[in-house]
Order: sequence, then structure tokens, then C-alpha cells
Amino acid sequence: MTDAGGIRLHVPIHLRWGDLDAFNHVNNTSMLKLLEEARVRAFWRPLPGEDAPGTAVIDSGITGGVLTLIARQEIEYLQPVPYQRHPLDVQLWFGKLGGSSIEVCYEVCSPRENAGDGGQTVYARASAVIVKVDAATGRPLKLSGEERAAWEPYVGEPIEFSRRG
Repeated sequence: MTDAGGIRLHVPIHLRWGDLDAFNHVNNTSMLKLLEEARVRAFWRPLPGEDAPGTAVIDSGITGGVLTLIARQEIEYLQPVPYQRHPLDVQLWFGKLGGSSIEVCYEVCSPRENAGDGGQTVYARASAVIVKVDAATGRPLKLSGEERAAWEPYVGEPIEFSRRG
């Protein structure tokens, strides 16, 4: 699930037929759900019997006492995502680890199975600032030593979005 360079996590995410719109490509609102699914799989601690990468160290949800809230999110669409049966390769890394927040960076790419000699197509780039919050008080929580240790190998350059004009 990681790059040879050690800074990216690869999370395979299957498309659903309902993710498409009338133009036969993934709808922009569905992209948010795909990113959310990749994030949950990459960072939330697995239930017994589930597989997860070593980055899955957050006990999230009300019963875990911790919430992860989106403070900011941006997506840059580069190409339409067509429906395909192989899972998309959602690549994740951290642009920054803060005191109680993390910047998660994403590239949504064509399936690794179809990469061939031409490499993968990057359909979208995104970033999200996520704040770790105490579920009972609503106050920010500091990142734990376990979280920092699991995530520091995946810190890389943040997404540089195209110029806004």
C-alpha cells in the first residue's frame, strides 16, 4: 500500500455506477465521497478482523471519544474520471502535521492494474485540513505520539494547485 519512496499510501477505491452523472463521468460531489472513503480506510483504526495500513491509528467516532472534522478542503479536477471496474488508486500523504490538525494530500489516479508503460493518469488533486477534536467537549486534541510516529514517514510536499485566475 505504500510507494517505494515511502511517502505515499495507496488506497484502492472502487467506483459505483451511482458515482457517475449524466455526462458519464464521476460527478464532482461523488469525488468528495471517494476521498472520504480513502481517508477513513487509511487513518481509522480497523475493527477486529479487518485489514488496515499502519497509518490507521485514529479511534474516531463518538464512541471512541474523538472526532475528525474537516476544516478546509480543495479539489482540482484535471480530467474526467470514466467508469471502470478496476479500483481507482487514491494516493495519500501528509502536507503537514500540526498540533491538533493534519493536512491530507491526495491524488486520484487511474487503476494501478492499467498503468502500463504510459504511467497512471491523475484525474484530480485534493487537500483537506482535518482537526482532531474531543467528542465530548468539542475542543481540539493534540496529535498523539502514536499518530505522529505512524504518519511522519508519509509527510511530503503539499499539493500545489494551479494558478487561480
